[in-house]
Amino acid sequence: MKLFVQPILKIVCEGRNKRSALRHIPARINGAMHFIYCGLAMLMIVASTTAHADRIKDIATLSGVRSNPLIGYGLVVGLNGTGDQTTQTPFTSQSFSNMLKQFGIVIPAGTNFQLKNVAAVSIHANLPPFIKPGQTIDITVSSVGNAKSLRGGSLLLTALKGADGQVYALAQGELVVGGFGAEGSDGSKVTVNIPSAGRIPSGGIVEREVPNSFAESNGLIFNLKRGDFTTARQIAEAINDKMGPGVAQAIDAMSVHVTAPRDTDQRVSYVSVLENILVTPGEAPARVVINSRTGTIVVGNHVTVSPVAVTHGSLTVTVSENLRVSQPNALSGGQTVVTPQSNVNVKQESTRMFELHKATTLEDIVRAVNQVGAAPGDLMAIIEALKEAGALNAELVVI
Repeated sequence: MKLFVQPILKIVCEGRNKRSALRHIPARINGAMHFIYCGLAMLMIVASTTAHADRIKDIATLSGVRSNPLIGYGLVVGLNGTGDQTTQTPFTSQSFSNMLKQFGIVIPAGTNFQLKNVAAVSIHANLPPFIKPGQTIDITVSSVGNAKSLRGGSLLLTALKGADGQVYALAQGELVVGGFGAEGSDGSKVTVNIPSAGRIPSGGIVEREVPNSFAESNGLIFNLKRGDFTTARQIAEAINDKMGPGVAQAIDAMSVHVTAPRDTDQRVSYVSVLENILVTPGEAPARVVINSRTGTIVVGNHVTVSPVAVTHGSLTVTVSENLRVSQPNALSGGQTVVTPQSNVNVKQESTRMFELHKATTLEDIVRAVNQVGAAPGDLMAIIEALKEAGALNAELVVI
């Protein structure tokens, strides 16, 4: 790209030796076209230098700035007969009795509830960083009993607690359920999506702020989403080029330490500048990923194959059982019996051996794999055999 752009800049934009430059440009190009060529050339240079660059905020996270999970247990009421069957979920009846006691209603011992419009649910949510009391968060409600559907239900006031046992939010509201189900008297039923779970947008009110160390530490630490020494070094170099030498130091393959001001307002502005710095991440290591459940195979870049010969054939074994009747002669005095007969057939496909030459590019790998012509299941076995033979120069990951 640069080899093509630089002559254009030299001819069109430099302005030195204007007559010799114009000999390389058609005479019809006027002054307006002169600036268009200059603009296009500059855009091509910028595109060539930032084509693979990412912002720091996209490849790293700021240490201490994180969300916190919340969880709670409550009751959903107002269901249209699709709630828990309390004979099988006694905790629903117990929760309902405890709720009534808080309002001064005492239920006689041994009372058998038939609460078809009530369901016991778990509530979970994520508390974003820096969120303040009085702000709202979205919550997810899921049935923990045998309720058929939560559609049309309302969540009663429930406390959401963090890992430390403290209450950080209160949840309540009308459920939005994306699934539904219908059931006939003969036992037939139709279910679309998941009717036993739903969400309440802005259903949680924050009651407590989570402390963080954003404004307390002397510096900032960016943690990479994918650990890589090359990426950590390039992040430190990019920050030093932008903010000055010695500002950032790569701690290891996962973290980069950055000196930052202590004043809160200055620190916010400082982080805003840092997270928008463009960095070219290091390329991922050579890796082949196999999903044994779905048959998906992903070959990454820089995967190479050493010269090797491959042959792969399928062995099919078929066993069939037949029953034969043995009928004796009329006057022989014998008995009619049924004798089983088993037929075993073994078939092995005859396949040729293919030679895989040294492949150094992803295109060569794909061409070699297509030459073998194996199904995904057979291809997994071939890749594993290549790794054991030492011909696959990459990390093999099976998930």
